[in-house]
Amino acid sequence: MTEEHYYTIGEAAKASALRVETIRYYEKEGLLKTPRRTAAGYRLYTEESIKRLIFICTAKELGFSLKDIKQLLSLRANPKSKCKDVKRKAEEKIQEVELKIQTLRDIKKALKNLSSACSGKGPATDCPILEAIEKQATKRMYG
Repeated sequence: MTEEHYYTIGEAAKASALRVETIRYYEKEGLLKTPRRTAAGYRLYTEESIKRLIFICTAKELGFSLKDIKQLLSLRANPKSKCKDVKRKAEEKIQEVELKIQTLRDIKKALKNLSSACSGKGPATDCPILEAIEKQATKRMYG
């Protein structure tokens, strides 16, 4: 039987490409098990902890929130969970991404319209872009 290798928090951070503070936060949020500690109180992480940190990073890159990731980790740990449960989470994320894409397209269109209304000449106090933003802000404020 081989002896398990332990990593300090600095080594875990380097191996997972995360900051030490992020690892501590993930522990606090329950995404990562509380690690063993040395007699001096230093955290000791296992290879499994590193894999979990990298899983969290990868899921975040795919747009999953920490709440989503906690649910994915829970599904993974539960032998009664089904692949369809994980697929549902992925499909929900796809819908969120589609909505964000549409929102960004709408923002781009509005910005293009504002930009085309501005000649780029004259003082900023008379800029039609700023005037349009101010008009919209006033409209929001007073209905």
